Amino acid sequence: MDIDQIIETLKQKTPEEVEFHQAVKEVADEVVPLVRDHDKYVDARIFERLLAPDRVIQFRVTWLDDGGNVQINNGWRVQYNNALGPYKGGLRFHPNVRLDTFKFLGFEQTFKNALTRLPMGGGKGGSDFDPKGKSEHEVMRFCQAFMQGLYTHIGANRDVPAGDIGVGNREIGYLYGAYKQLTGQHEAVLTGKNPGFGGSCVRKEATGYGCVYFLMNMLAHRDDEIDGKRCAVSGAGNVALYTAQKLVERDAKVITLSDSKGYIVKDDGFSAEELKKIVQLKETENGALGDFDGDGVCYHEGKKPWGEDFDVAIPAATQNEVSGEDMDQMLDGSLKIICEAANMPLEAEARTKAREAGILIAPAKAANAGGVAVSGLERSQNAMHLSWSAKKVDKKLRKIMKQIHQDCVECAEDADKPDYIQGANIAGFKRVAEAMLTYGVI
Repeated sequence: MDIDQIIETLKQKTPEEVEFHQAVKEVADEVVPLVRDHDKYVDARIFERLLAPDRVIQFRVTWLDDGGNVQINNGWRVQYNNALGPYKGGLRFHPNVRLDTFKFLGFEQTFKNALTRLPMGGGKGGSDFDPKGKSEHEVMRFCQAFMQGLYTHIGANRDVPAGDIGVGNREIGYLYGAYKQLTGQHEAVLTGKNPGFGGSCVRKEATGYGCVYFLMNMLAHRDDEIDGKRCAVSGAGNVALYTAQKLVERDAKVITLSDSKGYIVKDDGFSAEELKKIVQLKETENGALGDFDGDGVCYHEGKKPWGEDFDVAIPAATQNEVSGEDMDQMLDGSLKIICEAANMPLEAEARTKAREAGILIAPAKAANAGGVAVSGLERSQNAMHLSWSAKKVDKKLRKIMKQIHQDCVECAEDADKPDYIQGANIAGFKRVAEAMLTYGVI
C-alpha cells in the first residue's frame, strides 16, 4: 500500500477537492504504516473504503428575502461514516463552502468522534448561505427552507447535526422549529439547542473549554503548567472567545484575538473583564474587533496575529488559516506548542515546518473534540429526558478530554515525548476500523 499512489488516485478521481486531499494525506501518513502491518485491514481494504463517504446529499434551498426576491442557495449533507453510531457533525453556513469543504470536515469528524469514545459516526453539512448582513426574518426563512431539504435524511438514530461556523444558537432554534413543524416530532435530531428545550449546558463553550483542557493535559505530561503562558488566539467566534475565556480563568495570558478584518493585541494579556466586553461586542452587537477600545490594546487592520511573540499558538478561526510564511514568523519567536482549535487550520507546508522544528502540535481531531463531546452528552440527556447542571457537564468534558489525551499518548510511538498527530490519527482510525471489520463488507 503506497501512500503517494493512494493520494494520486484520489486526485485523479476528485481533482477539484483539494482540502479533502490534504486531510486524507495527513491521516494516511500516520495510518497507512499501521495498516500495512495488519492483514485484516489490508484484506478488507479499510483505508480505501474510508476515502469515500457513505453518501452525499445535495439540494437546492429557495427562499424569499425581505424585498420579496427569490434567493437560491446550495445545501449539502455528507454522511461520512456511521460505523460507531449515527452520523454526527455540524452544519456550516458560509459563502465559501463547497462539497470539498464538507467531505474533508466529515472525514476528520469521523476520527474526532471516535476519539471521544461516544457512540457517534461522522458527518458534516451546510450551505453557501451567508448569515452576515441578513435580517432576523431572512435568517429564519432560510433556515426553514434549508430544513425542508434536509429533514427526510436526519433523525435521532440516523443523523444528528449540530452548529458550526455561521450556525449558532439562533439558527439551531429556527432549524429545530422547522423540523418539529415538518415532522410533528420533538426528538433529539439536533444538538446545540437552547437548554430551555433540550439543549445542554456548556455546549456553546465546549469546543473552547475542551481545547484548553487538552492543552493542560499536554503540559502536565511534560511536567509543565499553563499558568503564565503567552497565548496567541486567532478568530473571534465561539471557539476563540471561550478558549480565551478559559485560558484567562486558568491564569494564562491571551495576547491576541482576530477577525476577518484584522487582529487586536495586548502585550500583557486581556483581562477577564475585557474578554467579557469583547464577547458582548461580537455576539450581541455584531461588531468588529477594530471597534474595541481598551487600555494597551492595539489594532492591526488586515493582518494576522502570528508575528507577535508567544509560547502557544491557538488557531481558532478556520481551515488553512496558517500559511508556511505565517509559520516562519511564529518560529522566529518563542513558539513551543500549537493547539488546533479550528479544523485543519495549518496549511500542509506550515504543519511540515512546525514538525521539523520540533514544535508540539495538538491536532484538531483531538484538541477541538470538546464540542462534539458535549453534543454527545446532550444526546444522552435527551435520551434519558434529563438536564444536567453546567458543573456536571463540565466535569464530564474534562474527563473525556483527559481520556483523549491518554489515547493519543498510548498510540504514539514514544509515550514520553508523544507525537500527538500520530497518536490521534491512529487511535481514531483503529476504533473506526475495528467496527467496520465486524460488519463485514458493506
